[in-house]
Amino acid sequence: MGRWEPNARERLGKAALELFQEHGYSQTTVEEIAARAGLTERTFFRYFNDKREVLFGGSSVLRKLIAETIADAPKATAPLDAMAAALESTAAMLPRSREYARKRRTLIAAHADLRERELLKLTALASAAADALRRRGVAEPSASLTAEAGIAVFKVAFDQWIDDTKRRDLSHHIRAAVEKLKAVILGSAVGSPTSRAMKPSRPRSR
Repeated sequence: MGRWEPNARERLGKAALELFQEHGYSQTTVEEIAARAGLTERTFFRYFNDKREVLFGGSSVLRKLIAETIADAPKATAPLDAMAAALESTAAMLPRSREYARKRRTLIAAHADLRERELLKLTALASAAADALRRRGVAEPSASLTAEAGIAVFKVAFDQWIDDTKRRDLSHHIRAAVEKLKAVILGSAVGSPTSRAMKPSRPRSR
């Protein structure tokens, strides 16, 4: 086979998920994944280090995209809004098939090493976002708090997108989750004991 194979990454991802479901994650080999995709093992290892990485391909691209979008946001953009724009920018490169994403989520939930890899991926995304925010001049702990909150928004939005029977796009769910987070923050600020203590009291009538 030639050095370049059209849609090799997508073919390998689809083949891997099919085999993981048919034979189990632990029992499936790289050789079987490559054969199902109509490719060679050598081609497989040009794209992935091991079979686990098939489910997490593109993580480095996501980190770069998030960091660049935050960096390119207008100077006056609030940190959370810059983070939200970065999350929306990732929607175009994530799986468009809800069925694939649903199967992937189920598979990850069933295996501890895959759950660990998913957490590491999300941690790396948060770290990249926090670094980008700090380069914009956002001080700590605000940069880290914004980045971690943003990744939580992303995770919630992605799950809601998978389960959305109305089939709205991921960007819709990201925007909705950001607005919910802002409402929670504002509500907490307004209703917190500190804010109530600072609220001027009315003079008592005599």
